[in-house]
Amino acid sequence: MKKRILLTGGAGYIGAHTAVELILQGYDILLIDDFSKSNKALLTGIEKITNKCPSFQEGDCKDSKFLESIFSKNKFDTVIHFAAYKSVKESVQEPLLYYDNNLRSMTELLRAMNNFAVNELIFSSSCTVYGQPDVIPVDETAPFKRAESPYGATKQMCERLLEDVVLAGEKLKVISLRYFNPIGAHPSALIGELPIGVPDNLVPYVTQTAAGLREKLTIFGDDYSTPDGSCLRDFIHVMDLAQAHVSAVEKIDSMPSRNEAFNLGTGEGVSVLGLARKFIEVTGVKLNYEVGPRRPGDIEKVYANPAKAKKLLGWQTKLTLETALADAWRWQKQLA
Repeated sequence: MKKRILLTGGAGYIGAHTAVELILQGYDILLIDDFSKSNKALLTGIEKITNKCPSFQEGDCKDSKFLESIFSKNKFDTVIHFAAYKSVKESVQEPLLYYDNNLRSMTELLRAMNNFAVNELIFSSSCTVYGQPDVIPVDETAPFKRAESPYGATKQMCERLLEDVVLAGEKLKVISLRYFNPIGAHPSALIGELPIGVPDNLVPYVTQTAAGLREKLTIFGDDYSTPDGSCLRDFIHVMDLAQAHVSAVEKIDSMPSRNEAFNLGTGEGVSVLGLARKFIEVTGVKLNYEVGPRRPGDIEKVYANPAKAKKLLGWQTKLTLETALADAWRWQKQLA
């Protein structure tokens, strides 16, 4: 019998792609979202890809009465918690907004899960929990350094909160998935990254610039201690990332402990400047870019050692950077 799964933030970028994979693999899911950082168009895309209208309820994870209503009317086996604000730049500008939303949504969700005896949680964490790691590629044993942004700090705090709840003797089982840099779109171009306003993430800004929606792309800094001076990142196709969540749902019962964390990345570092050049190579489209000053909150370099995920989740990336950029561009073109 397949598990019944609740996806908070299920209309967001990663939530929508994961919803598609879960539906296609026969899972019964319910999506909730308040559309503060997402778009209803992705729900339509999910339906077109899967030929199944996803069950959905609009509401806020900080609203305890809303969550009580959801949990009282549904029996869930597992919760995947995507609902959080995720812009490093915005978190530096609006720290209170991020601490309030990302921490309160987690505490209210855990309270609801406890009240209704739902004991499996898969948490969307981030490589930002590591700060600037001492050793690269970084593995899950690396200590948490001081986070470079309020966004990263909220992910650290949520992981600590989950650790404390597990240690307190609750029945909760947790898998924290530490995303590196998700990019790309579904190959159908029916769902993809759909930022509200000016994008904060690199690839949507690249594609919008290539499409003429933005005047130019600014690469923040060329004086870092990296091969070409720009920041080094681990870019992972969102479809690979979605599949990792399916693996986590399937394997959470067999984990060696009740609280495990996994790096989700390719294990390869790609510079920001290198990605811009690769986009031009893959698409043949002109991209107007310039180098600007460093951006507050950015980490110099980070990429994953994903060996633990391969060993315990049976998961590894399959899709290339070229495929991710081609899929992102196909998605952008159909938006025009």
